[in-house]
Amino acid sequence: MMTVTKPSPNRVDIVLSGLLDTAEMGEALDDLIAQSADVTHGQMLYTVQDFEMPTLGAITAEIARMPNLLSLLTRFDKCAVLTDSPWLRTAAEFEGAMIPMISIKGFALADTARAEAWLADKPDDENEEPFDNFPV
Repeated sequence: MMTVTKPSPNRVDIVLSGLLDTAEMGEALDDLIAQSADVTHGQMLYTVQDFEMPTLGAITAEIARMPNLLSLLTRFDKCAVLTDSPWLRTAAEFEGAMIPMISIKGFALADTARAEAWLADKPDDENEEPFDNFPV
């Protein structure tokens, strides 16, 4: 399942969990494209839970929308990827290194506050408790 929400004018949140088939992928990507139409200098929070490889039909649905998806990337400056899968975080950051127009950073699911702060350009130390790094 993939859901797309738009909590603010320049932010889109995506939640991906479980297996995606052709219809779900097509609907979700069409929704993403529609909700991103008026975004400029946007941020995206992409949460991946219980990841399963999409079906071949889902991948085909994504390929069919690739021109729209590539132009969508120009609307976003940052994407935080939340997942407990280290390889998915690494893959997301690699993708960000290959696409110069967007900065992509991976975070563990428990690090939602850090991901939100990164998207909002707040330094990490603003989100720490005052004595979190106090020497003992």
